[in-house]
Amino acid sequence: MKKLSLLLPALCCAAAFWGCTKAESDTVAIGAVFPLSGPVANYGTESRDGALLAIEEINAAGGLLGKQLTLIAEDDEGNAEKSLNAFTKLTTKDKVSFILGSSTSGATMSMTQQAQANKVILISPSATNVNVTNPGDYIFRACFIDPFQGVVGAEFSFNDLGSRRAAILYDGGADYNTDLAKSFEEHFKTLGGEVVANEAYQTGDVDFNAQITRIKSQNPDVVYLPNYYNDVALQAKQLRALGITVPLVGGDGWDTLIDNAGEEALNGFWSAGFNADTTDPKGQAFVKNFLAKYKRPASQFSALGYDTMMLVADGIKAAGTFDTAAVKDAMAKIDGAYVTGNIRFDADRNPIKAVEILEIVSQGDGKLVNAYKTTVNPN
Repeated sequence: MKKLSLLLPALCCAAAFWGCTKAESDTVAIGAVFPLSGPVANYGTESRDGALLAIEEINAAGGLLGKQLTLIAEDDEGNAEKSLNAFTKLTTKDKVSFILGSSTSGATMSMTQQAQANKVILISPSATNVNVTNPGDYIFRACFIDPFQGVVGAEFSFNDLGSRRAAILYDGGADYNTDLAKSFEEHFKTLGGEVVANEAYQTGDVDFNAQITRIKSQNPDVVYLPNYYNDVALQAKQLRALGITVPLVGGDGWDTLIDNAGEEALNGFWSAGFNADTTDPKGQAFVKNFLAKYKRPASQFSALGYDTMMLVADGIKAAGTFDTAAVKDAMAKIDGAYVTGNIRFDADRNPIKAVEILEIVSQGDGKLVNAYKTTVNPN
């Protein structure tokens, strides 16, 4: 009896162990590295929530290859060093093989070399710097690239707004801003326009009156602001205060500007990866489901976060395995309809997709909204 009494706990422990192992084997963790706090936290929290909605829907439909998904999200605060630390934690401690993130280009690029070396699929919803995918074929993105945004801004300013004299005000210490500024300037000149002022500032600046005074002296008919929404909110106010009433044009960094600016943002136009007023059935379903789950409207970052997770899921389904070597090859061949439009990848795993131009307008009650203006399709 004594030997049996000693054996029973051991058998129970073994049973508990194998039961735990079986439970764990029914779940696959997906990693995420996003700015969940800090100055661009809105981008990260929106993308994370979009990805969580995608996972909820995937799991409700039976999961992937018989397994349920779970998301392990880490906060990088938009900081490149913290992004790499989060990547290391996710891949060594949590043993993930798929990572979504980050939201900004610098933070994402801090992880790409390690992702490629370790055969971890890394896909960013919104890192637009052209160099993001350079390290290799395990790196993807769901958004368009900076040069395309700059070209779109120049095309819209020249052709749709009839502008011929452009001024640019940009953060000279950030890759996103400088890349958009450069591509806008080059293409605007190619179209026959003139860049009459090109003014830079440094990250963290809040007073732009010196640059704006020089811009005003050149009498531009459009001002290009390829900056993030928090800077643009201040810049728009200071531009209008100094009497510059011409159209303002920017990139996807303007997302949520309407929540952070007043009527000075009117006559503003920006290139977006998603329009919540979409008439596409897939997009409409996403908008409805996101609102029901989170009690707030969907944004382009939530839509891109959702698509990022769905692109990974579709790659896994097509490959029929969670092996990343097979999945990345399957993802590279994707050509299908997603919430942010039809997506297919070029040779560098950048999506070939349309860009929508949204205009900031007033509803009449003082509330600003983003209204669809036009679509620019890729060549």
